[in-house]
Amino acid sequence: MARIVLATPRRRKANPAPSMSSTPAPTSAFHKDNPFPARLTENRLLNKPGSHKETRHLVVDIAGSGLTYKVGDSLGVFATNRPSEVEEILHRLGVSGNEMVSPLMLKLAAPIPLREALLGRLALAKPTRKFVELLAAKATDEGDKAKLAVLLAPEGKDQLAGYLEDREYIDLLTEFPSARLAPQELVDQLRKLMPRLYSIASSAKPYPTEVHLTVAIVRYETNHRSRVGVCSTFLADRAALNTTPVPVFVSDSHFGPPEDLTKDIIMVGPGTGIAPFRAFMQERVATGATGRNWVFFGDQHRATDFLYEEEWLKWQGEGRLARLDLAFSRDQILKVYVQDRMRENGAELWAWLQKGAHFYVCGDAKRMAKDVDVALHEVISRHSGMDAAASADYVKQMKKDKRYQRDVY
Repeated sequence: MARIVLATPRRRKANPAPSMSSTPAPTSAFHKDNPFPARLTENRLLNKPGSHKETRHLVVDIAGSGLTYKVGDSLGVFATNRPSEVEEILHRLGVSGNEMVSPLMLKLAAPIPLREALLGRLALAKPTRKFVELLAAKATDEGDKAKLAVLLAPEGKDQLAGYLEDREYIDLLTEFPSARLAPQELVDQLRKLMPRLYSIASSAKPYPTEVHLTVAIVRYETNHRSRVGVCSTFLADRAALNTTPVPVFVSDSHFGPPEDLTKDIIMVGPGTGIAPFRAFMQERVATGATGRNWVFFGDQHRATDFLYEEEWLKWQGEGRLARLDLAFSRDQILKVYVQDRMRENGAELWAWLQKGAHFYVCGDAKRMAKDVDVALHEVISRHSGMDAAASADYVKQMKKDKRYQRDVY
């Protein structure tokens, strides 16, 4: 899963969990401000033919970097934009790309070529009202001026928001060709291209020089144009195996399994939220943890979207995974989710919690994590006999004791 690293706290599509920081590994010279040029050694599609999803297992070689990681950490990745998008912007500007620029957001000591800035230093999506205002000031065609005036009218605030939501900077340059911008004028409007964080899906015990990632590749269409997730498609499409440098750093986290190896753990991770729990299991097996392991996993279809199916079934068959509860939402008329499986197994879930089990959630913050939290409160209330207030206090205490941890985005 991907989270955008931000310089200052704000709402974002994919933030690190509050407990995460970009603290570098103490034994390495490589960190967020000096990322290691790693290479991909494996890029494997996890979904089977017929799936509506594209989820990939990626292996990043960090040998020789001095980077170390622990389960629960994330890997920060610096991506580049699609070259085709950059070339289209250069064409619309009528420039070669060799023009020297100093983008305001980068605070550079010396100018860099425009093509370099657009390819790997600046974000090309999410145009702003300020950019529309610049176009309005530069437009010479009366038709362009009229359209821009409508977008900027005080009563058109909602219309503008919807308009910008469906567009990237290239769309606006194309739609208002009479607004000719100098390279410096354009780059001063663009945000810094931030690294993305992905939950690490491996344990350093069996894989000390590799980092495994479970990445949902983002592809969609708006305004009749193909759009992509910059980093997910960089890893899937543009990073050639064993060749293309993939700048990375380790982002430290307090999200992780209990130090007490006798403790039971319950892991809820639908979709790519399963990534850290694959790492948890590898770690628990490698350390000989005697505590029981229980996984709740969900996706659309079992036949095509059961991520790492062979590994989970192997661990279950070996007795290392005590319980594996699955929720494939599209395999029946009524959709079933991980929180539904929690309620169905509420008595057993409460029994595990009573014995001190740690509870973990990873994945979507907007809906899944909230629904799982509601289900957890309901399970505790129903099977403990506590009222809602007492159940809420119980969950609060779990959080204080670090028995309830979330890595959500």
